[in-house]
Amino acid sequence: MSLTENVLSQLPGNVLDKLRQADRILTSLREDNRTVPMVVKETQQPLGTVDWDVVICGGTLGILIGCALAVKGVRVALIERSILRGREQEWNISRKELQVFLELDLLTDAELEEAIATQYNPARVSFSGGTEVWVKDVLNIGVDPIYLLETLKQRFLASGGKLFENTPFTEAVVHPDGVMVNNQFKTRLLIDAMGYLSGIVQQARQGQKPDALCLVVGTCAQGFPENHTGDLLLSFTPVENQCQYFWEAFPARDGRTTYMFTYMDANPQRLGLEALFEDYLRLMSEYQGVELSHLTFKRALFGFFPSYRHPLKTPWSRILPVGDSSGSQSPLSFGGFGAMVRHLRRLTLGVHEALEIDQLSAKQIASLQPYQPNLAVTWLFQKAMSVDVNQKIDPNQINQLLSAVFQQMQQLGESVLKPFLQDVVQFSGLTKTLIKTALTYPGLIAKVIPQVGLGTLLDWMVHYGNLGIYSVLFWLSQILKPWKRNLSSISKYYWNRWTDAWKYGSGSDYSD
Repeated sequence: MSLTENVLSQLPGNVLDKLRQADRILTSLREDNRTVPMVVKETQQPLGTVDWDVVICGGTLGILIGCALAVKGVRVALIERSILRGREQEWNISRKELQVFLELDLLTDAELEEAIATQYNPARVSFSGGTEVWVKDVLNIGVDPIYLLETLKQRFLASGGKLFENTPFTEAVVHPDGVMVNNQFKTRLLIDAMGYLSGIVQQARQGQKPDALCLVVGTCAQGFPENHTGDLLLSFTPVENQCQYFWEAFPARDGRTTYMFTYMDANPQRLGLEALFEDYLRLMSEYQGVELSHLTFKRALFGFFPSYRHPLKTPWSRILPVGDSSGSQSPLSFGGFGAMVRHLRRLTLGVHEALEIDQLSAKQIASLQPYQPNLAVTWLFQKAMSVDVNQKIDPNQINQLLSAVFQQMQQLGESVLKPFLQDVVQFSGLTKTLIKTALTYPGLIAKVIPQVGLGTLLDWMVHYGNLGIYSVLFWLSQILKPWKRNLSSISKYYWNRWTDAWKYGSGSDYSD
């Protein structure tokens, strides 16, 4: 019996079977042999009277934007394939990002504090043979998903929202004046919050393979030596299995959560989740300084995040993907809850404005999920943290590079370091880091170019230039803000979407 089989057999809920099911989905994605679902159809027949302004598919994260829209008086129906309930494992985030729940009147101060299950400080960034970097107040808050989602559910219902549980999404028919969902719900707008495996997204992408994958495995367990600090990004091993393994660790309410993750392309030869889990358990003792036999495992965690180089463009009017469905997350790590929270205010205000002036065509909806150069530039970093299947590099090269980069960021100060650790890339901080690292470690930087490839580097330079342009455009938009009062409602809508694109696309939202 393998380590993975031994540990997962101790847990309730057929965890091993679920791991292997996830591996089968991953294999199908890599081998590109999936049948593209056809869940969206179009017709020129008018729909007539609608019952809802918005129908949201996918409740776990859809409840966030659903509640925010309901509070603003929008008629919202939320459909969820099972029971809307948060998972037991906490969501880690920074406190500053949680302020959006207060700004949008989703939680009271007391409810927000109740939602926080754990807090810790400081957190560590460390690479084998390099300098340790310690930071405070980054991903140091563990939110209780069960309490948070239940509180938002009650706020949603009290604000007039309607929840339909045990109601999986099956189909949508787009009419010129609305969308029929599941042959049951008539709505002006359909929001897809079902994640990256959503049938709507698969149809929109026409089965396109992802450009990169992040595989994650982990557990929450008791029995570790007492430790009130966390790890944000840590590596203590060289490249093995053509993968660089990275670790995270967070104190949790009922133990300690540890993750191991790695970045790769979608080549079918790559290792799967069960093999990664085996390596995770094999290395755990060395990482945390404790024998596996001394641990009591509470939960197992595993999954994969596909990423695409280009933003999703849905061909239909009146359908808006949000969160992981939209693909508007960092290829490094900013997905799921973190990505949804970061864009919650932007999406809520944008959708509300689009509904008010009926700007729901494919082009008008696309402006709510724009190109963001600060996400596009992270593709180079993801590439530099991974190794191609048949590529030969120094096994310690990735550790050496990351150690050098973070050392320079630490010297430049928290204004550079902390945004980056929260997947917010800003032109000034990135430029300073690149120049300082290149001057200090020219030989190391030279090794990276053949690793990532010249084509990737040239493509990255375009996005890097756009990052600078977006930073300037957002700065100018703030100067021209008084001029916006003279615009028509439609012109104001587009101006607001451009401003949002420049703001989020330059990482300027971090400075709010």
